[in-house]
Amino acid sequence: MPSPQSILILGSVWPEPKSSAAGTRMMQLIEFFQEQGVKVYFACSASNMEFSEDLAALNISKYSIKLNDSSFDSFLVKLNPTYVLFDRFMTEEQFGWRVAEHLPEAIRLLDTEDLHCLRFAREQALKANEDFEIQALYNIKAKREIASILRCDLTLMISKYEINILKDVFHVDSSLLVYVPFFYSYEQQGFNSFKSYNERSDFISIGNFFHPPNWDAVRYLKESIWPAIRAKLPSAKLSVFGAYTSPKVEQLHNPKQGFLIKGRADSALEVIHDSRVMLAPLRFGAGLKGKLFDAMLCSTPSVTSSIGAEGMIVEGQQWPGFIEDEIDQFVDKAVELYADEPLWNNKSALSNSILKANFDKDVHYQTLSSSMDKLKQNLKRHRDRNFLGQILHHHTAGAYKYMSKWIEEKNKK
Repeated sequence: MPSPQSILILGSVWPEPKSSAAGTRMMQLIEFFQEQGVKVYFACSASNMEFSEDLAALNISKYSIKLNDSSFDSFLVKLNPTYVLFDRFMTEEQFGWRVAEHLPEAIRLLDTEDLHCLRFAREQALKANEDFEIQALYNIKAKREIASILRCDLTLMISKYEINILKDVFHVDSSLLVYVPFFYSYEQQGFNSFKSYNERSDFISIGNFFHPPNWDAVRYLKESIWPAIRAKLPSAKLSVFGAYTSPKVEQLHNPKQGFLIKGRADSALEVIHDSRVMLAPLRFGAGLKGKLFDAMLCSTPSVTSSIGAEGMIVEGQQWPGFIEDEIDQFVDKAVELYADEPLWNNKSALSNSILKANFDKDVHYQTLSSSMDKLKQNLKRHRDRNFLGQILHHHTAGAYKYMSKWIEEKNKK
């Protein structure tokens, strides 16, 4: 009988599926591993937050670990996991060399969540009031992130658009990447039937306020988009939901303007299902947008930007709403979608086919499972082929190692 498999997930934060798309993504991956019969351990150096998932209730062993501390080494060896999953490249930088040194046979997986160098480049372009150019991807975050991808055996990518960037711009070998988007199954929706056009009211925007693209989108709505929508729909309201509001967020609340800061929703799907149209004018970011995935789960049409829709549909598919980057067109389409019931019905009906075609859980489970099995059977050959990754381990991982040891010694004084 083969020995049981296990995975140690090294989280950058404790997962909060009811507060962020990243938390939902992590919990979907955990569910995948558990359904494959893999024992899941979750370790994190961050503090538990108010809305962190109760991992213990899901039969997941959880551990608090320290940064720059050799106690992690004995912890790792004692667990002896088959796989180690790094949550974002920063976690791999911190712990990757320790895993390679003390557990070299463990298969090293990386989940980027989204491509940080892409998000960073777009944010810098927005701040400089410049158009985003591919050349902007050659930034410091890319140097770190691509190095982390090369040091790992397999990187889980949430967006095909970002896979193409890695292959075409940075020439990362496709054998190091696997496409793993959000997982969809009918049971996720939780609705026996969807509310009709007349059973819904008002607009909605939603997103964790810790996430800079979300905060920028809310400010953009308040300052540039919502006043124009409100002028055409004087009785309409926009409810803005999101975890971790702050005074700068709360000061945007203005009932007279119909701009309502609601804070964290106990159930994102319920408030989205009650709403007629979602607004998501994202001006920078990367990865897949959980709010737009949730809107499809609720058959709630949306108006978003090209960045918001990126990676969510394939060529030839229609968006369940509208994709607009210019303010005037965004406003016009939002008003039209809100006020035109036949149009709304047409756009609402597109969600289900997109979910089934692009995010089918069984299809992506099979892809990820096959990739991991192939890795396990051919690990040495896979690593030999990725010789650049071995070079990076030899040099850059050594740098992280001695910096970490220096910090550890300094902390002892």
